[in-house]
Amino acid sequence: MKKILFLAAAAVMGISVNAQEFRFGPKVGFAMSTLKIDEKQDDLGKRNMDPKYTFYVGGMAEYKINDNFGFQAEVLYSPLGAKEKIDGVDAGVIYVGEQTKVTLGTLLVPLSAKYFITEGFSVAAGANFGIILTAKQKTVIGSDFISVDVEDENGSGEIDIKKDIKKLNIAPFVGVEYMLENGLFFDARYSLGVSNLSNDGSGGKVTNSFAQIGVGFKFGGN
Repeated sequence: MKKILFLAAAAVMGISVNAQEFRFGPKVGFAMSTLKIDEKQDDLGKRNMDPKYTFYVGGMAEYKINDNFGFQAEVLYSPLGAKEKIDGVDAGVIYVGEQTKVTLGTLLVPLSAKYFITEGFSVAAGANFGIILTAKQKTVIGSDFISVDVEDENGSGEIDIKKDIKKLNIAPFVGVEYMLENGLFFDARYSLGVSNLSNDGSGGKVTNSFAQIGVGFKFGGN
C-alpha cells in the first residue's frame, strides 16, 4: 500500500511539474507585409510592391522541454498583402497615375522551436503555414482632378482575385521574445515567403513576406 501511495504521489508531482512547463494565451500586434512579383516577361516584370501596414490577432501555446528548449504553436489571423503606386503619364493637361492594394486575408499557423537564453528571453525559428481565406484587389486610377475605382462585373470597387492566388503560403521565420515575470511578453519576427502564390497560369511568381511586432500574455507556468 505504501508503495502504491508513493507511486501515486510521484505521478501527481510529475504531472504538476509538467503542467508548469505549459503556457498559453492571446497575442496581438502590428505587421508589415510585402509582395514580390516576377511576371517572367522582362526586367520590368520583377518588382517588390510597397509594404502594407496591418495587424494580426490570435493565440499561442508554449511547451518547455527543459530550461533551455521548447516548442510553440499559434493560430493567428492577419489581412496581409501589399500596395503599389505606378507613376502615370502626362495626358495632355492632366497627370494620370494608378494605385493598387492587394489584401490577402490569411489564417496563420506558426510552428517554432525556441531556445531560452534566460528565463525571460528567447529566440525562435520555425515556419508560418498560411491559409489564404480571401484575396482582394483594389485599383484606383486618378489624376489631380479626379479618381476612378476599377470595378468588377458587379460594380464593386474591390475585385476578387482568389482564383488567381494559391491557398497555401509557407514562410520560414526567425524571431525573438522577451517575457516579464507576470506573463506579459513582447516579440518580433520576420517571415520569408517561399511559396509561389501565383495561380493565373502565366508562369510568373508571387511571394509574400512579412515582419511582425506584437504583445501578448501567457497563462500557466510557475
